[in-house]
Amino acid sequence: MQLFVNDLTVIDFSYCCQQRGIVGESWIVDVLLDGALNEMSMVLDFAVVKKKIKAIIDDAVDHKLLLPMKNECISVNNSAHNHDHEYVDLISDRASYFLQSPKCAFAKIASDTINIKSVTDHLTEIILEQLPQNVEGLKLTLRPENISGDFYHYTHGLKLHDGNCQRIAHGHRSTINILQAGERVPKLEKEWCFRWKDIYIASEADRIAKDKIELSDFAQNNLTPDHHYFSYTAPQGRFDIAVDNKVLDVVDCDSTVELLADFIARQLVADNNKEITVVAFEGVGKGAIASV
Repeated sequence: MQLFVNDLTVIDFSYCCQQRGIVGESWIVDVLLDGALNEMSMVLDFAVVKKKIKAIIDDAVDHKLLLPMKNECISVNNSAHNHDHEYVDLISDRASYFLQSPKCAFAKIASDTINIKSVTDHLTEIILEQLPQNVEGLKLTLRPENISGDFYHYTHGLKLHDGNCQRIAHGHRSTINILQAGERVPKLEKEWCFRWKDIYIASEADRIAKDKIELSDFAQNNLTPDHHYFSYTAPQGRFDIAVDNKVLDVVDCDSTVELLADFIARQLVADNNKEITVVAFEGVGKGAIASV
C-alpha cells in the first residue's frame, strides 16, 4: 500500500558549489510512503507525515548551508573562537567565502556535489531511521518551483530573527514582479535577477572591520582586499562571514523580504523617477509587496 503527500514542505537553504560559490535554493518536497497497514488501517497517519516528516526535513537541511564534504573546494573545522561553532572555508571557481557559525547552521552531505540526488539520499536515510517498522519504503521528490519568468538565487542572514533565519548563510530561489502603472516591466525584472544572480546580500549595519572578524587561520591567510566582513550575535550564537566583492550586494536595511522589496522599489524610483510596485518573493509562494 502506498501513501502520498504532495507539497509537504518547501526547504529554503544555501549550498556550497565548486563552480558557482554559495548558492541560495528553494525546493518543494513530495513524499511517497510504501508499507503495510498498521492497527489503524493506515500506512501512516497523515498528521504524522505532515508534522514528523516535515520536522525531520526541516531539522536536517532547512535554512542551513549544505556542505559537500567529499569536495576538496571546502574545508570544515571546529572553531577556536567559540564552543560548538565551526569554520567553513570555500574556495570556488567564482569566489572565496569564509564563515564561522554554530554547528547547527551547517548540514554535512556525504557527496562531492550538492544536487537533488545527494540531498534526497541524505534525507531518505535520516527519515527512514525514524519511521515505524510497517513503513518499508520512502520516496522523496525534491523539485524547484516551475517559474516561467526570471528568477535569482540569493543568500543572507537575519540577525534579529529568533528562528533559523538568523543563520548567516541560508537562501532562496525567488522570482520578482516589478510594475509601473499597474503593468509588469519584464526588462526591469530581468535586470534585477541578473544583479542578484547567485548573490550574497548583506546589511551595512552588520559590517565589521577585518581585525574583528572571527575566522580560521586558513581564512585569515587567504583574505584579499576584495573581501568584506560581516558579523552578528544572535540567539543561536556568533555568525561571521567574509565575502568577495564580486558576489556581494550590501543593502542599507535588514534583508527581510519586506525590506528587500522596499530597497528595490527605492532604487528603481531613484533611477526612473516613476512610481514603482515591487512584488518580491522569498522562495516559493510567499513574499512582500512594496510601492514607492
